[in-house]
This record gives sequence, structure tokens and C-alpha cells, in this order.
Amino acid sequence: MTATKTVLQADVLVPGSAVRAEALVLTAPISFWGGVNPQTGLIADVRHPQHGVSISGRILCLPGTIGSSSAAAVLLELVYAGLAPAAIILNEPDAILLLGLIVAREMGHAVPPGLCLDKEEFPRFASRVLSINADGGILIEAL
Repeated sequence: MTATKTVLQADVLVPGSAVRAEALVLTAPISFWGGVNPQTGLIADVRHPQHGVSISGRILCLPGTIGSSSAAAVLLELVYAGLAPAAIILNEPDAILLLGLIVAREMGHAVPPGLCLDKEEFPRFASRVLSINADGGILIEAL
């Protein structure tokens, strides 16, 4: 008997290479400006439930963002420093945040893909490794 694998389809907002990494499912929205340290990749907001957790190299699942026009600059700094998430999955498009990826790509940096998927799917990703293809297909694997 072979196990079936579930592949979800996300909308690609910012294209990137295929990626395989551990998911980090945030339980609350976050502001990148003041909420994420661009020099360490750690969640810096002491009020955030995942304070102190690194977003670097993980597939970051965001239930929402708390807006600031500086979010793009923080994400650009993370890409430049090699501390960006492996991919970003948003509950809904955030043009300001994703602008950081677009600018980083225009500057010649490899950027993580930016995707959109209903946050109702996010709990399935907790403590899992995800494989994301260039077309936005998401395969859920064991950790």
C-alpha cells in the first residue's frame, strides 16, 4: 500500500525557485518594522507569541501583517544578509512586504518565493517540512 501525498496549490505572488524547508506558522500577525530584527532574523517584538524565534531559512506562514511602509526595507535587509525566510506564505497579498522581494530581485539577489494561501491551511504545516515548487504547489512532509 502506498501513502498518498497531499499537494495544495497556492497563488504565486512573487516567483522564486523551488524550496524545501521547515514551516514556521505564526500564531499572530507581525510587523516587520520593529517586529523582526534584520540583523539576526529573530522575531524581536516582545509581545509576539513567537518572540525570539528565527524566521531565517524557514517557510514563514503569516496569518497577517501589521502594516508599515518600512516592512519592505526590513525584508530587503534580511535577503541581503542571507537571513530571509526560505519562502513566505501570506493569508492575503501584502504589496508593501512583497516589494522587498521584488527590489531584492532587481538588485540581483536570489529571493524566496512569495505565495498566497488561505490561513485555514496553516495549522496543517506546523512541525512539518514543506516542499514548494515554482508553480506554487505545496507538498506537506514529516519533520
